[in-house]
Amino acid sequence: MGILSRTSYIIRSKLNSVLNRAEDPTETLDYSYEQMRDQLQDVKRGIADLTTQKKRLEMQKRRLEENVDKHNDQARTAVQQGQEDLARRALEKKKTKMNQIEDLERQITNLQSQQDKLIDQKNELQSRIEEFRTKKETMKARHEAAKASSTVSEAITATGEEFEDVGRAIDRAEEQTEDMEARAAAMDELHESGAFDDVLSDKDNIDRELEQLETDSGVEAELETLKSEMGDGSSETEAEPAGDVENEAVEEDIEDMEAEVDDSEVEAELAELQDEENA
Repeated sequence: MGILSRTSYIIRSKLNSVLNRAEDPTETLDYSYEQMRDQLQDVKRGIADLTTQKKRLEMQKRRLEENVDKHNDQARTAVQQGQEDLARRALEKKKTKMNQIEDLERQITNLQSQQDKLIDQKNELQSRIEEFRTKKETMKARHEAAKASSTVSEAITATGEEFEDVGRAIDRAEEQTEDMEARAAAMDELHESGAFDDVLSDKDNIDRELEQLETDSGVEAELETLKSEMGDGSSETEAEPAGDVENEAVEEDIEDMEAEVDDSEVEAELAELQDEENA
């Protein structure tokens, strides 16, 4: 196979593939049905034309037959009058007309045969068209059903894929929601524990320890007061030394914390404050 032949074959195959994809079977069936109906109409017109020609020949034949009878009467009359030459001419015309009639009869017979043949072909074609019409409608119904089924299947497949995407999106949303809920719970827990108060407060560790000591001392003092109100004398006697010990411990802690502070830093800060006041 030469290059041109191969190229032509490839082009035809590509065009055929494109046409197959573009072809609508239902439209093709309808077009074929219309073509067959056009052929049937052509056959009917052919039969009508043939019948018309046959009728014309039959009318011509009847006129010739009338002329034959006329010439026959003329010949009889001429013979009765003793005019043989006139009778001979009338008989000659009669013979000519009879020959024409025979020729017309052959033509009429031939046309009748063609007409009968065309009528049979017309009936066969009409039967085939009706059969094709039934098959066409059946095939169109099957094609539409298959098309609808394919569309539904594609829709179901696409819906399934979309459902999978939606399911994954729901899972991600649920995970994010759980993370946010856990974070919110953690924030609430930190808020209740006072961790945020410590972070937001400008107090240092020493201030908080002092406040805790003061709180503990207040609790102990209130506890001793309650014991005194309950009339527990021995507790009252023991409470006073305990309070003194507690106060002494607080004072020692304060002295220790004061000892830890660098005197130079205190002096420097004091000098800055004095400068600000003088300014």
